[in-house]
Amino acid sequence: MPSNIKHDLEKLADPNQAKILSRFFKTGKGEYGAGDIFLGIKVPNQRKVAAKYKDSTLEDIQALLNSKTHEHRLTSLFILVTKYKKADNSGKKEIIEFYLKNTKNINNWDLVDSSAPYILGNYLLDKDKSILYTLAKSANIWERRIAMLSTYAFIRNNDFKDTLKIAEILLDDKHDLIHKAVGWMLREVGNRNLEKEESFLKKHHKNMPRTMFRYAIEKFDNEKRNVYLNK
Repeated sequence: MPSNIKHDLEKLADPNQAKILSRFFKTGKGEYGAGDIFLGIKVPNQRKVAAKYKDSTLEDIQALLNSKTHEHRLTSLFILVTKYKKADNSGKKEIIEFYLKNTKNINNWDLVDSSAPYILGNYLLDKDKSILYTLAKSANIWERRIAMLSTYAFIRNNDFKDTLKIAEILLDDKHDLIHKAVGWMLREVGNRNLEKEESFLKKHHKNMPRTMFRYAIEKFDNEKRNVYLNK
């Protein structure tokens, strides 16, 4: 099965698009995506392949996740999200264990964003969330982003407390991709409960990284945005 999936993806490869994606996802030496290989396949086409192979086993998915090719990993996560949605409680638990064992392979921002809210976040809606606090303090940037993005599932259920607590943990993070993730999630909180977001901003905006802050206030009207920018 993994060979069939890889074959179908190879047929969709676009060398020119691969060059563009390699630059966009920072694959140069010392950059966050260093060593990642791109085939140059647009996401909708990857989703079509994932749908075709939606019944792949975890062993099949593992083989794809182990690949250095970005589209192999992303397609495998699309399959995993589908499997998770269809699984019973026992199956969901198995997928969560599988997901957490593979964080080293969920190693770019689109891989995290396409999977963390829909798998780990969804699973933890009614469960102990301590694993997210462990991930938020990880030395691995992608585990920290998984922690933040997983809370998107909570936000969608109008539960903001863990988003705000994890955002506090990550305030001093040095990586731009974490700044963007935190700012984005704060903005999503504000979309549903502006008072909660503003309470956080009033407490922390002077110490927030600039990118994080700008993402957080992006949807504010000009007057409100200027109030914060001029404080």
